[in-house]
Amino acid sequence: MKRNHTMMQFFEWHVAADGQHWKRLAQMAPELKAAGIDSVWVPPVTKAISPEDTGYGVYDLYDLGEFDQKGTIRTKYGTKQELIDAIAECLRNGIAVYVDLVMNHKAGADETEVFEVIEVDPNNRNKEISAPFEIEGWTKFTFPGRGDTYSSFKWNHTHFNGTDFDAKGGRNGVFRINGENKNWNQNVDDEFGNYDYLMFANIDYSQQEVRSEMLEWGKWLVDTLQCSGYRLDAIKHINHEFIKEFAAEMTKKRGEDFYIVGEFWNSNLEACREFLNTVDYQIDLFDVSLHYKLYAAALGGRDFDLTHIFDDTLVQTHPGNAVTFVDNHDSQPHEALESWVGDWFKQSAYALILLRRDGYPVVFYGDYYGIGGPAPVEGKKEAIDPLLYARCHKAYGEQDDYFDHPNTIGWVRRGIEEVEDSGCAVVISNGDNGEKRMFLGEERAGEVWVDFTHNRRESVTIGKDGWAVFPVNGGSVSVWALPDGAEEKPAAQDMDDIEESTKNNSGKRTR
Repeated sequence: MKRNHTMMQFFEWHVAADGQHWKRLAQMAPELKAAGIDSVWVPPVTKAISPEDTGYGVYDLYDLGEFDQKGTIRTKYGTKQELIDAIAECLRNGIAVYVDLVMNHKAGADETEVFEVIEVDPNNRNKEISAPFEIEGWTKFTFPGRGDTYSSFKWNHTHFNGTDFDAKGGRNGVFRINGENKNWNQNVDDEFGNYDYLMFANIDYSQQEVRSEMLEWGKWLVDTLQCSGYRLDAIKHINHEFIKEFAAEMTKKRGEDFYIVGEFWNSNLEACREFLNTVDYQIDLFDVSLHYKLYAAALGGRDFDLTHIFDDTLVQTHPGNAVTFVDNHDSQPHEALESWVGDWFKQSAYALILLRRDGYPVVFYGDYYGIGGPAPVEGKKEAIDPLLYARCHKAYGEQDDYFDHPNTIGWVRRGIEEVEDSGCAVVISNGDNGEKRMFLGEERAGEVWVDFTHNRRESVTIGKDGWAVFPVNGGSVSVWALPDGAEEKPAAQDMDDIEESTKNNSGKRTR
């Protein structure tokens, strides 16, 4: 019987730029597996504009920490061989590895070129605010440190459709590159009129030679690394038809179980549905809508109605394609999409993604191990570990929701025979102390359950009728389940005494 799958985003924005991250991953693989993690999403593995860059300022897609370029051989995270070794070690430990791909832009060009552009309004990229004029742009990539190794393709301004800096005039702007059949791609997000352009030199996927090169690179990368899947960055800015083609080619290359998840940062469900339709549901998407619901719940406190926490989320409407997350490197404090779920609600938020039937949940490295940089945040490993354990060993079977009070919600998982002692009852409060009376099944009568979070210290006995009352502290979560290897249930004749004792000791609580 396969256990529930759980992913970890194995980096945060301020991971030390010491070149040791791939070694850390290899070393930590056994403990990750033991904690219940069976896949990791690793940061961009390609050479970026500097040894400190997180990898999203991508320079050379074929340099995985092998060539002396941009002042370094290694990347921020280590060398190519260390990366290959880390992936192999993960696979030996039963952990799949998904590699982050940055395919929207290139940065750190080797030379400038002079070419014609039209400046557009940054807030409406369809609105031209200049006549055609020449700029000197950083768009020529010759890769002097690598040469023609692995690929002889050299990039120039014809392979891009926009850039953001004129070296001749020494000024920034959004400059659409002019030329025959040159324009923004129309199969992209429509924010700012057209959101093809995001940053740096924007790759033009209307060029067949560009598409061919990127497809060949995708195949080369998976052959080189033997990874289990890809995480695609910023796909709302990339020709959606190319994403469809890319996913199909990678699946054809590696088989149906090669996994792809895309970052389509749009909380509009209709836009997500249209995107999934376009790509024939070949990839999953991060549930951005749910992230913002969790953020709103953390901000709103008791004023947020928990019964609506899953309304208008991808995991509710497209559970088979939803990758759920609480926070990530972009939403962490002081980053581009800052929307950090507050500490008081963090454990509850993780319960909402880890202990339910639907979605493929991701644990963020920054939540688990902490965040570095100028404003450090302590990790919450001790709060998340019990939830990971419950996901791996308890959260199975039929799910019944008790979303019947704005400040106290609960659900049960009935358990399955294939996983011994499985089944759990989860209660979350964003207000006062509360409780939920929930049904587990008459066959569980007499079982004595405990709170795996240790937020509550008492035990709960399942009644003769299969029902029990599960308490929760105010502004907290409790995960009730049968302890592993628990003693046999009380004899049937003892149940009446237990029932009476439970009633007498339950105390008076609000819902």
